[in-house]
Amino acid sequence: MTQGSPGAEGTPAPQGFKRARGRGDDPSMKWHERVLTAEHRQDWEEAIALVQPHAECYSIDHHRHDNHLWHMDLLARAGRFAELAERALADVHARRRLNRALRERGMDSELRSRATDGDRDALYALLRLLCETNRRQEAERVVQALAPGDDHAHQIVDCPTPPSPSNGAR
Repeated sequence: MTQGSPGAEGTPAPQGFKRARGRGDDPSMKWHERVLTAEHRQDWEEAIALVQPHAECYSIDHHRHDNHLWHMDLLARAGRFAELAERALADVHARRRLNRALRERGMDSELRSRATDGDRDALYALLRLLCETNRRQEAERVVQALAPGDDHAHQIVDCPTPPSPSNGAR
C-alpha cells in the first residue's frame, strides 16, 4: 500500500475503511488458517513456507504426518516438480504425489522416463494416462517393454475404463 492511501501505515483510515492487512500478517490467525488463506489465494510459496515447519514424514504425531502429505500436495500444485523429484528419492509420498501430478497434467514423457528408471508407481500412472487418452496399444507396448511379468500393469491395461484423477479417484 502506498503512503497516503486509505489505511496505509501511519495514515489513519477514513471512516468506513478498514486498514488493509498484508499477506497473512494477522497475529490472531493460527498458522493452519494462514495456510488455508494462502491456498485460497493460490499463493503456493507462502502456503508451502507455512506448512513445512509443521510437516514430518512418518511422524508418530498423525497431525505432522498429515501436514507432510499436505506439504507434498502444495509442492505439486505449485509445479515444483524438481523439488518433488529430489524428495522422491527417499520419500514415497513425494514420489506418489509427483507421479499423480504428472499424470494429471498429461506429462507422459516424464512418467515414461521415471518408469524406465524403475519407478513402478510412475509406470502405473503412465499406463492409466495412456488408457485414459485412448492410447491402449501404446500402453500395451509399454507393459511389454518395461514390465512384461507385472500382473498389475496388465490389469491396468486390460481394464475397460481405468479410474482417472478427474473422476475423483486418487
